[in-house]
Amino acid sequence: MSGKTILFWPESAYGPTNNCIGIGNVLKNRGHNVVFAAESSWGGRLEPLGFKEALVDLAPPPENADAQSAGQFWKDFIRDTAPEFRKPTVDQLSSFIGPTRQALIDGAIYCEPRLKEIIAQHKPDVIIEDNVVCFPATVTAGVPFVRIVSCNPLEIMGEKIAPPFSGLAESDPDSWKSYLQAYEKTQRPMWEKFNNWVISQGAKALPDLDFIHTSKDLNMYVYPQELDYTDKRPLASNWHRIDSSVRSTDKPFELPAEVTNRPSDAKLIYLSLGSLGSADVDLMKRLIGILGKTRHKFIVSKGPQASEFELASNMVGAEFLPQISIIPKVDLVITHGGNNTTTESVHFGKPMIVLPLFWDQYDNAQRVHEKGHGIRLATYHFKDEELTNAIEKLTTDTALLAKLSKIGEQVRSRKGIEEAATKIEALAK
Repeated sequence: MSGKTILFWPESAYGPTNNCIGIGNVLKNRGHNVVFAAESSWGGRLEPLGFKEALVDLAPPPENADAQSAGQFWKDFIRDTAPEFRKPTVDQLSSFIGPTRQALIDGAIYCEPRLKEIIAQHKPDVIIEDNVVCFPATVTAGVPFVRIVSCNPLEIMGEKIAPPFSGLAESDPDSWKSYLQAYEKTQRPMWEKFNNWVISQGAKALPDLDFIHTSKDLNMYVYPQELDYTDKRPLASNWHRIDSSVRSTDKPFELPAEVTNRPSDAKLIYLSLGSLGSADVDLMKRLIGILGKTRHKFIVSKGPQASEFELASNMVGAEFLPQISIIPKVDLVITHGGNNTTTESVHFGKPMIVLPLFWDQYDNAQRVHEKGHGIRLATYHFKDEELTNAIEKLTTDTALLAKLSKIGEQVRSRKGIEEAATKIEALAK
């Protein structure tokens, strides 16, 4: 196939963008022209990877503002709303989920003219959107449209699965009713207004209470088969699962002597609350305080507030780390439950302790827990010994470790991003 122009439009946070980078890198290496319509703070970070950049503002740039770091819009948003993460998920529907969606909607409305300009300029053969709200320019361009869900697949709602963002157990459907009632009450007015605007831009009406269209061409979601919900909620034939989206663009990581030189009973553990979750400085400080008293060694992704706290003597870390290069080397992952970290941990066969904060992280935490891939803890209410006991349990359970290692081998053999790239290529013919 001669080279085609593939346009990616990912949500500006690291998770969706990194997912698209993984798929985009395969397409680039196959000779295609890969363009990223990326939020402006990503400027200068994608071209070195071999992609073209077409930058988009989601809001009017502040006057006299310095250059922002990648994903700064959402780093600031999460930092300012972090107190809401201490609330139950049903309360977060109005205090966090709703405001987050509204911010996304406001961004979609603001950048619609710029997206149309980019599409007209680059004339893509396929458009891929990894986002959670509709951007009408992408579905009215007259070319094949691919939707990617890089969040927990409960976002693809269904009757026999738990509601999205709830973190409710699969085994307790009675608990879903009150949450769904609150979901309807808090999201319906926003959906109705947004749907009217989407229609005014020439796109078809949105599915009821869904903020983005399902593509008639191809829809993909990133989630390993072993954690999936398809036994309860089968999906149509135009949905394709990507078991993992592990990119090959991360830099190698050599383990420092500080963590390689350790007693035989000391495990190597990776701690990351993601680029957004680590903005909760108080939580990071508490975790460091507890983990710093153990015999184990830790690699810590400090995140954008790295200057606000110090690591313990049994830890090494930095603001940003090449996660894909680190996870294969560790014995355990302590995570916020972001979809990328969750699927990457399964990809490499690692157990998880999950401390969810917001959005789909509760759903990932619950799924990891109920499928036996790790332990979910109450992020702001766990006792010190619950965390340390979970570490001991997960790093010494030889049967579990063997099981997860085997699952990792199976996931890696499926070559998820290569399959995704092939399906996108088929649409570009």
